[in-house]
Amino acid sequence: MTRKIADGLVIATHNVGKVREIRELLARFAVESQSAGELGVAEPQETGSTFLENARIKAVAAAQESGRPAVADDSGLTVDALGGVPGIHSARWAGPEKDFARAMRRIEDELRARGAVAPKERGAQFVCALCVAWPDGHVEEFQGQVGGTLVWPPRGSAGFGYDPMFVPTGFDRTFGEMTSDEKHGLPPRGLGLSHRARAFLKLAAACFDDPAQ
Repeated sequence: MTRKIADGLVIATHNVGKVREIRELLARFAVESQSAGELGVAEPQETGSTFLENARIKAVAAAQESGRPAVADDSGLTVDALGGVPGIHSARWAGPEKDFARAMRRIEDELRARGAVAPKERGAQFVCALCVAWPDGHVEEFQGQVGGTLVWPPRGSAGFGYDPMFVPTGFDRTFGEMTSDEKHGLPPRGLGLSHRARAFLKLAAACFDDPAQ
């Protein structure tokens, strides 16, 4: 049986972009949150081989250190023509400087090296795993993804990470060109389009009471 989130949450990341998006998703449920960075909670080494494993590592570590329920996200970009990479190493491709312009350039270079220049050869997915962990060891896990096509050059300055080169299926703008509501706004305000929003909708259905009811 799933467990409800009754009080505040620790957002188990130091990534300000992720903190912002998760807080926007939590806003509908009036859940108070503090990030791992704000609390001085250390980030554990991500030794998992999947998004879910890494999300669990981060959530469990933050819950144990803070003594409060914690939610962690592990997400990334999988590129079909590159055999699914960068995948769980998406952040590492940006290096310690978090230079995603360089990471996007690397993806483009590797696609061109394989002759993947036509849109049909440039398919990709954003994947998000969310884990909520409690200090007593209980966990709840959810996953969402959205498919699309990679474009070059990158377009738009909204969002973060690889957003400016990713056009979700059925749209003609990149995530970097979309507003927050368009990208990850929850119904009825938005479409719940992004991988993070899709995973969060599953989490919300299991762990929150619907404020509209």
